[in-house]
Parts: sequence; C-alpha cells; structure tokens
Amino acid sequence: MQGQRFERLDALRGLAMLWMTGFHFCFDLVHFGLWRQDFYRDPLWTWQRVAIVSSFLLCAGLGQGVAVAQGQSLTRFARRWAQVAAAALLVSVGSWWVFPQSYIYFGVLHGMAAMLLLLRLGLLRLPTPVLLALALAALLAPPLWAAWGTTALDGRGLNALGLISRKPVTEDYVPVLPWLSVLLLGFVLARQGRVRAWLAAPLPRAGHALAGLGRWSLSYYLLHQPLLMGLLWLVLQLGARP
Repeated sequence: MQGQRFERLDALRGLAMLWMTGFHFCFDLVHFGLWRQDFYRDPLWTWQRVAIVSSFLLCAGLGQGVAVAQGQSLTRFARRWAQVAAAALLVSVGSWWVFPQSYIYFGVLHGMAAMLLLLRLGLLRLPTPVLLALALAALLAPPLWAAWGTTALDGRGLNALGLISRKPVTEDYVPVLPWLSVLLLGFVLARQGRVRAWLAAPLPRAGHALAGLGRWSLSYYLLHQPLLMGLLWLVLQLGARP
C-alpha cells in the first residue's frame, strides 16, 4: 500500500486549486485596474481566502495522515518537504519583484513547510485527544494574545508564529498559529480508518480531471499566477495599441 495515490484526495486538492485560481484572477483584475474591489477588508474576499487556505492545509493534513498510515519513510518526506520549501522561496522572490513593499515572506507554502516539520518530527506521535486539544489551543491562541495587547512578537523575525497585535503588511500571511489547527484536524481525520477508506475508494469519472490537477498541485501553484498576470498584461498591451 505504500505510495498508493488516493484519487479522491487529489481531487480535493484540485478543487482547491480551481477555487484559488478564480480568486487570484479576480485579484489580478483589481491589480491591473480593471475592477474595483477591496481584497484586504471586504468579507466577501477575506473569508474566501480563509476558506481556500483552510482547504489547502486540510488536504496537507489528510495527506500526511495517509502517508504515515502507509509507512512513508523520512527520506521520502524530506524530499517532498524540500520541494515545498524551495517553492516557498520562489514565491518570496517572485512576490518581491511584483510587490516589493508587501512581498510574501511567510505565506501558505512557508507556513505549510513549518507545520509539516512540526508534525512529522514530533506531533504525529501524540494520541488523537492530545492533537485535538493542541488544534483547539492553536485556534484560540492568536485572539487571546491579541486581547493581551502586547507587541512583543510583532517583528518580522517572530511574527511567523502568529502571536501578533496587528497583521503585517504582506500579500499573503499564513503563520503557524492559528493555521496549525487546520492541518492537525486533517491529520486526525486521516487517522480514522473510515476516512482513509473513503479517500481510497474509486473516484467517479467526472472527478478525474480534478485529480489530475491535484497531482501537480505544487507546480500549478507556482505557475498559475505568473501565467494569469502575464496574460492579462498582454491583453492590456494589445488593447492599448492604436
């Protein structure tokens, strides 16, 4: 069973990728001045972002639960983790080029890389009730910290933890807290035999395209925004010609 792909899990990733693509296309329309929307304060967009990030991290937790159940070696995990970490670095470099004042220094891939390390190097050994308690604590820690009112961990070198008094200026920010709660929930769910059985069940034909997309989720994540922005820029350049 080691290494068996679960097409239903791939399809869930693919669905998240499509949602993210639509979200980013709308963002790009605003960036190029083609639409007026407030992506930073309007709940229509801020809550969509929460849902999209949650779907990615839930799938990551499910994937780790499946991998552990299949006996995935640390070597194989390290290889995949290195790919995620390298992709996070590319996101930082690319976003600095486009948004130098608000580049992404700890976005979803950075957060995922940190959380995967925490999970695979220690947390996965904990019993399910303890993991659920940690997930709840991770969810509650940031608002409780904010209520305390201290700015001790607001600096860029420390705010990756997520215990901040105000959100930093960056295009994407996915700190360990509270987002570790979602990844842990996915991992706990995949510990359940019935959940793994559902994920391993045959996928209806209509979902095969989504599963194919989900299998290449990291590559797609890196390429979709440069392609979307490049195409929109090209359309604008062609439209501006006399």
